Amino acid sequence: MSDEQGLLLRVLCLVAGYVFGCFPCADVAARCVAGAPLRFVGDGSSRTSNIRRYLGKTAVAGVVTGNVLKTWLSCWFCYKLAAPELEYAAMLYAGFGVLLGHSWPLVGNHRGGQGGVVVWAWVAACLPVSGILCVLAGAVVALGTECGVLGALAVPLLAVPVAWLQYGAPSAGLMLAAALIVAWQYRAELAQTCTGDGKGPIRRFFLH
Repeated sequence: MSDEQGLLLRVLCLVAGYVFGCFPCADVAARCVAGAPLRFVGDGSSRTSNIRRYLGKTAVAGVVTGNVLKTWLSCWFCYKLAAPELEYAAMLYAGFGVLLGHSWPLVGNHRGGQGGVVVWAWVAACLPVSGILCVLAGAVVALGTECGVLGALAVPLLAVPVAWLQYGAPSAGLMLAAALIVAWQYRAELAQTCTGDGKGPIRRFFLH
């Protein structure tokens, strides 16, 4: 496979992941439970507190599951069907595309969400064994600090050196980019944590 073909396949995986990421799990849950688009439910956001208050715990579980599934399905699609020649890199670029589509969708009449659970699902899928360990470590951070946002940020940060050792600089670069995206998306919660105002019950970030 030539360098040009490899680049084309990587772009294809990124675009395919983006399309998967645009699927509006929270909006679908709102339409199924409330019979209305998400923008008419509470404050119109996909935050867990809004979903749980107006749609219930079952909707929360459904949206979390949907966000995980769309990430894994994108990785599987690119790894098995769209670009099997890329092997691991197909999942890497597909998962990053999901994060971009989930955060900044250009299709559909819905707002993007924060990508905590998407990053967790992506790291677990594309880093065999070590990715699952990074996710478990993130869960430990969340429980130990009683701050889910720190757990969300810990996972891609821990994945950066792991990805570097396993697959090299390009993989580590995408993991670092994901960490920066998560940090930007949760900047308000991180600021509260740094000032001591964010302590208390674990922050729910999975739907955002």
